Amino acid sequence: MWPTLDHRGAVGKGVLDIPTAALSERVSLEAIAREVGTPCYVYSSAMIRAQYDQLKSAMGKLDVRLHYSVKANSSIAILALLRELGAGLDIVSGGELFRSLKAGYTGKDIVFSGVGKTEREMEEALRANVLLFNVESEQELHVLDAVAKRVGAKAPVALRVNPEVLVDTPHPYTRTGEKGMKFGIPFDEALSVGKVAASLPNLRLLGLDMHVGSQISQFAPYEVGLQRLLHLRREIERETKVRLEYLDIGGGLAVTYDASDRAVDVKQFGQVISALVGGAGLKIILEPGRFLVGNAGVLLTRVLYRKRSGGKEFIITDAGMTDLLRPSHYNAFHRIEAVNPTGRTTVADVVGPICESGDFLALDRQIDDAQPGDLLAVQSTGAYGFVMASNYNSRPRPAEVLVDGDKFAVITKRESYDDLVHNEIPPAWRSAQ
Repeated sequence: MWPTLDHRGAVGKGVLDIPTAALSERVSLEAIAREVGTPCYVYSSAMIRAQYDQLKSAMGKLDVRLHYSVKANSSIAILALLRELGAGLDIVSGGELFRSLKAGYTGKDIVFSGVGKTEREMEEALRANVLLFNVESEQELHVLDAVAKRVGAKAPVALRVNPEVLVDTPHPYTRTGEKGMKFGIPFDEALSVGKVAASLPNLRLLGLDMHVGSQISQFAPYEVGLQRLLHLRREIERETKVRLEYLDIGGGLAVTYDASDRAVDVKQFGQVISALVGGAGLKIILEPGRFLVGNAGVLLTRVLYRKRSGGKEFIITDAGMTDLLRPSHYNAFHRIEAVNPTGRTTVADVVGPICESGDFLALDRQIDDAQPGDLLAVQSTGAYGFVMASNYNSRPRPAEVLVDGDKFAVITKRESYDDLVHNEIPPAWRSAQ
């Protein structure tokens, strides 16, 4: 069975951890690995519910809805679980819209973000009657206006504004609200773009949006960004006579990856947000992604071989960068623990089978002295794990499993070799003339 884990998510005696003992899942990770195979992602329903309830509660009496950021983990079963809790969604592609509707959401549950929406995606979202388009440039406004005219609809718009705040995140790739980023409308252009949005006949300007980054543990960037957006709101309303209804404050709250990490103070975050926008008379949208699902997942992997080279120990596993890209792409840290530890440890690189020197899960890590056949759990992989998996080296993508109490279910089947070539066809040559 999964033993009770502490808030850091340690694994021992074959359990997956969740933050509160009373919510412990009770399914053997070894049993899942034997039945489903490895590599395999395993998610805790209880952890997702606990994180959602914690964040929702922290918002107090604010008129707020949590719109889960689908890009963190887009499994339809995860989306359905969050729908049952009352969540809306934040999407960034037509494919995510398709998944969202499959999971039982309606258009009014969905905010469509993203810096590069295509006309096809705009049309699909308009036909689905999404709540808002978070628009990121003046050119996008004009394209959306033309698509809305063609569809015979009025597109509901919020302007995603770059608040241009300094943000301290673990990696430069997770910063989105600094000056010069590709995301959002530059702050000094936002008022003029707001005037354009208010003037276009097939748009309804309804709100403002910002996103400062990911893995944010300090609240100063939110405070500065929100103060700027509230000032901008007053200017837009004064200049355009349009009444704004929505303020989308983004997501990005940090989760813990290392046992030494300090958990973000969600209650304090709620107090900060309430103090700033509680009296603004706006409907608040919050876009948590990683915060809801990050610590809810583990990646199970078997040790294939042990190797020593150049004075270094290598633990070679059946999971690699095609299954979990974050260590090589972001230099991200994930705790890795033996599901059945022996008490012996070693310092080793944990590497995968991919034909790349950059294929690793951990470098120079003090870790259980795992031997071939042992099962390892890579912690905190519920976000940006499976969704970033690839078929590089013609590797089938892993299975996904959802656990709820003493039950588990496969929610994504492991890909087969046939799946790898399913869309490939012999060339049928055509003239370009």
